[in-house]
Amino acid sequence: QVQLVQFGGGSVQPGESLRLSCVASGNIFFIESMSWYRQAPGQPRETIATISSRGITGYDERVKGRFTISRDNAKNTVYLQMDRLKPEDTAVYTCYADIRSRDSYFQPYWGQGTQVTVSS
Repeated sequence: QVQLVQFGGGSVQPGESLRLSCVASGNIFFIESMSWYRQAPGQPRETIATISSRGITGYDERVKGRFTISRDNAKNTVYLQMDRLKPEDTAVYTCYADIRSRDSYFQPYWGQGTQVTVSS
């Protein structure tokens, strides 16, 4: 059994920072890409940052230069450092990973989601 558990989130003022983390655990053989998605009320879920197993990153234009995705392969953990937060960053943030377990091929896994609210 594989699961992703998220940590972090909360409420901050515009311009402040938050760090999210997402830990994968269970019967893990290899983790390929890891990503962060977000969904604001009434909006579709969108990919905001992705990192490959080799550390290659990609960002949505709306967060590029403010958010940083990173991962610690030894800890099966992906991070999202969010700086200079804006009210429009308010959303539920969810991590995602493509994981191969020891007895199956790659499958998608999702974290439980965490609310990030940016408001003055």
